[in-house]
Amino acid sequence: MINRNTHIYKFLAALFIGCFFVFSGCENDINIVRNLGKKTLGVDEAKNVESYMSQNGKTKAKLIAPIMLLSQDEYGKKVEYPNTLKVDFFDDTLHIQSKLFARYGSYSERDSKIFLKDSVIVFNVKGDTLICKELYWDQTTQRFSTDKAVYISQSLPARQRLIGIGFNSDQNLTDVHIGHVQPGSFFIVPDSSTVK
Repeated sequence: MINRNTHIYKFLAALFIGCFFVFSGCENDINIVRNLGKKTLGVDEAKNVESYMSQNGKTKAKLIAPIMLLSQDEYGKKVEYPNTLKVDFFDDTLHIQSKLFARYGSYSERDSKIFLKDSVIVFNVKGDTLICKELYWDQTTQRFSTDKAVYISQSLPARQRLIGIGFNSDQNLTDVHIGHVQPGSFFIVPDSSTVK
C-alpha cells in the first residue's frame, strides 16, 4: 500500500512540475503581441524607371529614375526614389517647359505631394533657375513650394538673383513668390534707352 501511494505522489509531483514549466513558458512579449495585427509588407524595387504623369488625359511630365522603391503602410502607397530623379514638364503640345533634378524624392498617397531633397534644381526654357535643399511638388495644382531657403536666378523681364526663405511657384517658374528676400539679392533693370 505504501508503494502504491509513493507512485501516486511521484506522478502528481511530475504533473505539477510539468504544468509549472508550461505556464511559465507562456509569457508573451507585449511588443510581439501588438505587432501580430499589423501587416508586414515587403518593398518592391524597379530599376531604370521611366514614368509618365497625365492630367485630364494630357501628358504633363516624364520622370526618369535609376531606382524606384514601392511600399505600402496603413496610410497607403509610398514611392521612393533614393538614387536621383529627373522630371521633364510639358505644355499641352508636349514641348518641354521646365526640368527638375533631385538626389532624392518620395511620394506618399496620403499627402498627394512629391517631396524632393538634396541638391534640388529646377530650370525653365527661359533660363530661370531655382536651387534649394527641399521642395514639394503638388501634382494637382502643378506648383512647387517650400518653407526653406531658396536661390533663384531670373533673366526676364529684369535679370535678378534672389535668395529667400519660403517659396511658391508654378512648375514652369513663371509665377514666382518668395517669402523673405535675404541680403545678397540683387536686380539689374534693363536700360530703357535701348528699347525702341
